[in-house]
Amino acid sequence: MAATIGKTVRESTPHWPEAPARPKGAPNILVILFDDVGFSDLGCYGSPIATPTIDAIAGRGLRYTGFHTTAMCSTTRAALLTGRNHHSVGVGCLANFDSGYPGYRGKIAREAGTLAEMLRPHGYRNYMLGKWHVTPLTETGATGPFDGWPLGRGFDRYYGFMDAETDQYAPELVRDNTPVDPPGNFASGYHLTSDLVDQAIRYLADHVADNDKTPWLTWVALGACHAPHQAPFDLIKKYDALFTHGWDVEREQRLARQIELGIVPKGTRMPPRNDVVRAWADVPEGEQRLFTRLQAAYAAMLDHADQHLARLMAFLETAGQLDDTLVIIMSDNGASQEGGPFGMVNAMGPYNLKREPIEEKIARIDDIGGPDTHSNFPLGWAMAANTPLRRYKQNTHGGGIRDPLVMAWGKGIAARGELRHQFCHASDLAPTLLDIVGIKPPKAINGVKQMPIEGTSFAKSLARAKAPSKKKPQYFEMFGHRGLVQDGYKAVCFHPPGNAFDHDKWELYHLDRDFNEVDDLAEREPERLKAMIDEWWRQAEACKVLPLDDRFAARFGDNAKRFHGPRKRFVFHAGMGHLPTDVAPDVRNRSYTIEADARIDGPATEGVLISHGDMTCGYALYIKDNRLCYDMNVGGLHHLIVSDRPVPAGNRRLGMSMRYRNHTNIATLLIDGEPCGGFETTVGFVAFISWSGLDIGRDRNSPVSHYEAPFAFTGKLRKVTMTMDDDQALDAEAAATATLATE
Repeated sequence: MAATIGKTVRESTPHWPEAPARPKGAPNILVILFDDVGFSDLGCYGSPIATPTIDAIAGRGLRYTGFHTTAMCSTTRAALLTGRNHHSVGVGCLANFDSGYPGYRGKIAREAGTLAEMLRPHGYRNYMLGKWHVTPLTETGATGPFDGWPLGRGFDRYYGFMDAETDQYAPELVRDNTPVDPPGNFASGYHLTSDLVDQAIRYLADHVADNDKTPWLTWVALGACHAPHQAPFDLIKKYDALFTHGWDVEREQRLARQIELGIVPKGTRMPPRNDVVRAWADVPEGEQRLFTRLQAAYAAMLDHADQHLARLMAFLETAGQLDDTLVIIMSDNGASQEGGPFGMVNAMGPYNLKREPIEEKIARIDDIGGPDTHSNFPLGWAMAANTPLRRYKQNTHGGGIRDPLVMAWGKGIAARGELRHQFCHASDLAPTLLDIVGIKPPKAINGVKQMPIEGTSFAKSLARAKAPSKKKPQYFEMFGHRGLVQDGYKAVCFHPPGNAFDHDKWELYHLDRDFNEVDDLAEREPERLKAMIDEWWRQAEACKVLPLDDRFAARFGDNAKRFHGPRKRFVFHAGMGHLPTDVAPDVRNRSYTIEADARIDGPATEGVLISHGDMTCGYALYIKDNRLCYDMNVGGLHHLIVSDRPVPAGNRRLGMSMRYRNHTNIATLLIDGEPCGGFETTVGFVAFISWSGLDIGRDRNSPVSHYEAPFAFTGKLRKVTMTMDDDQALDAEAAATATLATE
């Protein structure tokens, strides 16, 4: 009924509409989304890595062995959040790219409502923490637009980072719609994982204090275990001894445990090593020590995350929320191949064609996992993480798309420690949760007609071990790698980048009998394979997968050129906040000039004028010891100029001119337009400047150069102007080479 309005209150009847109520029996929902964690990496899936918190949750519920993702981070997130295929909603690849085609915009379409948007009308409060990465990175600056940020897609509170990865000691944090500084640093014991859990507990504590009967969705997307692999040093060294036997023995041990646990069927055979992975026995002793430490850093990062999840679970129990909460733990894709055959101590060097020789890596072994490293493990350990599956993240073979999924709910799942072997997909999670909550997907959200849900609920499997698997065909595609699962069979092809798509070799496997794709039936069942390939093309056309695009590094360059367009002049006024790296001026392989308009109060004036990056890579213009300095830090290799004379007091124009000629960077330091030092180098920014963004008047947390952050400027900084020459030479081939330069 509505209120009746008379001339006075005595003649009127008030009415208070009822607030949306929790659907009967509907749980709170806690999603813990790991990044780049392989199929076998959790203890309850066969790993020796300590994950007692996750194992205990699995013991109170279910482990799925047939859960599939989309092979990459942005794409899986889009499917999980919307219940549709990732190309269908416009996130066919990373959010870092907008290729200009409907399936590749890097942003979830408004016609595809998120789980948060679908739950909100039913009384849910929605909290998002950690990695978002489904907004184009060119839309993460101060002007947005913010319609693709978490608060624009149904979440009520947000604390996390927008990009694919971030430094765990000096993260690029956003609270709601505003960049914020992390509350600590490496020296103070800060780590992003602990911070995210602190904030999750804060959100839920606030929620319970305000109204503990209101249902909630809390989505915690950890940085663990995406590179950089960073964790406490004592925890890293603990794992050295555990992995000295190498990846070959580790694979065999994990497979044996998986068979014992029932994760994989008895008789499952170990596939041959993936391409270019050496036998551990053939790896020299020094490299073995290095590779073991790189694996230890990865393991420690996962162990560390599990320890902090224990705090979150303890809070839920103390707050009386645990039994009413559906807890979901999963990974967004398989373990990453991005460390290459030799691993990386600081990946930012190889990304910019600065070689990282094995001897250099070994010399830095005790730095691994620390604030000046951007480490990633080698292919052999990624292969072991994906045991017993083939290939890795980015690929559509099992190692890229088959992932752990743990679900527990005290009041709603009777099973304790059971396994479920149904085939299910990331796009199936949202419809499953809607089914559990007892609501239908809305036909419109905020006036926008919604596209159909493409996923299939697997809610029946929570109670029935023999519930049927998803029936309709499920396609896969990433960088031209393709696959289709249908009626228990899988057709799949590996696509070498640059090769003609018509020349790709398709394989055929009977997944119901061949868990890890080792018995290729392509020659024995050519008709079935042809029918499945034809079905793949039908699915691809229907779900906006086309056109196929196997470019990777070139898309970064294309995106930057398209976003900045003809703009050549950037003015940063004093007081501006932090500028994300995809929005900052693109100085890769080009000529440009930086000029700061500043007042110098005397010899004691010091600090950063402009900085972009962090300890692992970037550039900074600053004053130290009364000298103007410019440092181009390429993967830890510092090209530092110090002015040949002091900076005079008064109003000054302080700058640096970079000329790019014949693959050579020529830098000249300038005081009031007059040269005062310089360098020439063939090393420079080729593929990537930094995951950390640009600051004016300070360097937020992880110092680019030889000073202690934030090293705020103590004079008066009015503005900094960057002027770009029209000579950018982004070499796609060189950039592609850089992404693979791992030795």
